[in-house]
Amino acid sequence: MQTQTRNGERTVAAWLLVCCALVFAMVVVGGVTRLTHSGLSIVEWQPIVGTLPPLNEAAWQETFGKYKQTPEYRLVNPGMSLEGFKGIFWWEYVHRLLGRLIGAAFLLPLLWFALRGRIPRELAWKFAAIFGLGALQGALGWYMVQSGLVDNPRVSQFRLTAHLGIAFLIYAAMLWIAFDLLFARAGAVSRRLRRFASALAALVFVMALSGGLVAGTRAGLAYNTFPLMNGRFVPPEIFALEPWYLNFSDNIATVQFDHRLIAWLLAILVAWFWVRVRRNPVSERAKLGADLLLGALALQIALGIATLLLAVPVPLAAAHQAGALLVFSAALFAAHSLR
Repeated sequence: MQTQTRNGERTVAAWLLVCCALVFAMVVVGGVTRLTHSGLSIVEWQPIVGTLPPLNEAAWQETFGKYKQTPEYRLVNPGMSLEGFKGIFWWEYVHRLLGRLIGAAFLLPLLWFALRGRIPRELAWKFAAIFGLGALQGALGWYMVQSGLVDNPRVSQFRLTAHLGIAFLIYAAMLWIAFDLLFARAGAVSRRLRRFASALAALVFVMALSGGLVAGTRAGLAYNTFPLMNGRFVPPEIFALEPWYLNFSDNIATVQFDHRLIAWLLAILVAWFWVRVRRNPVSERAKLGADLLLGALALQIALGIATLLLAVPVPLAAAHQAGALLVFSAALFAAHSLR
């Protein structure tokens, strides 16, 4: 019976990891959608009907005609051809299709597991909360798109960051539960070390949110030098806006500076965490978690620097967004291994 229960838990964990992989793909495609300025190409939210793309020339012309009424077409892409429109349409379409696929991949197996008694009672509310977050994410995605269909053909950086943040939370919740089902709890571990790991995971999440603000304000297209920002460690225009608090969301100098500062802080703290783990009597899984976190962060910082110096080329920028999830995954794994 115990073996059967264990196998059932592994099956549920495997399903959750597949859902995590889909969310990972969703985040990367969402990044490419933003980088290619494709996110405003579909001007309607049709959860059911919108599953099918335009299937003939008349349907394409109708869809293109709706896009022509948006401020992005008038101010950014006047005279765009139908073929050019198709190039941005497909990225947004795949992004939305992945969202629908994730919803089905989560809900349908969940119902099947529940009917077969595979879902423990203590997990039921967690899965309900994840499904609720998924529904909120879909609504927030459309709310974000709406902000770019009015006057300014750019989505709100606040809505973009919230959209990204919820994706990370959904991913984290599923990954953490999968870890719970796959791994036993650690033995006696230093409480300070355990709190250190949790704080690092939280800080990585904050770094991802700051990256959302960088993307939303297009701050990566400025100050394309490293380690200094156009010859200064702290750019003089960092508090150029009034009132002062607007600088943290609207001033590209401040937004990029904050993102760099968090990266430097993480570089120091993760290195110190790695040393602490090596000096403490912890499991091999905890040591692996520290190794993965240090390696993932080093790769992510390198990708960030390259993306900045080359003025945000799409492949590097998409890899940088994927790297943020890899660092977050490693941080969660490290924190879980020290529970």
